[in-house]
Amino acid sequence: MSLELPAAISRYFAADQGRDADALSRCFTDDAIVKNDGRLYDGIGAIREWKVETSRKYRYTSTPVALGIDDDWSVVTSHLRGDFPGSPVDLRYFFRLDGDRVLDLEIIV
Repeated sequence: MSLELPAAISRYFAADQGRDADALSRCFTDDAIVKNDGRLYDGIGAIREWKVETSRKYRYTSTPVALGIDDDWSVVTSHLRGDFPGSPVDLRYFFRLDGDRVLDLEIIV
């Protein structure tokens, strides 16, 4: 059974899998914020650089396995497997959308 994600979230995971920093940054609003691994990335430029750096450091696959809704947030659980410490791991992605783009994203274990 395939998981049906909102279009903006589906585009995010496709860009992440493709290791395409430009495509990934286009998934976000201009003033978007990403929180990941204890760091805050504020705005498209910072988000693009976050993806560039992550792609330099690690190779991984991410498979979304569950979707839930919590108030204004879409919560996706994704199974990550790769060459990073702690692999494999299930991460939770908290997305807040603004139309067809991501306004906020927080990634937690």
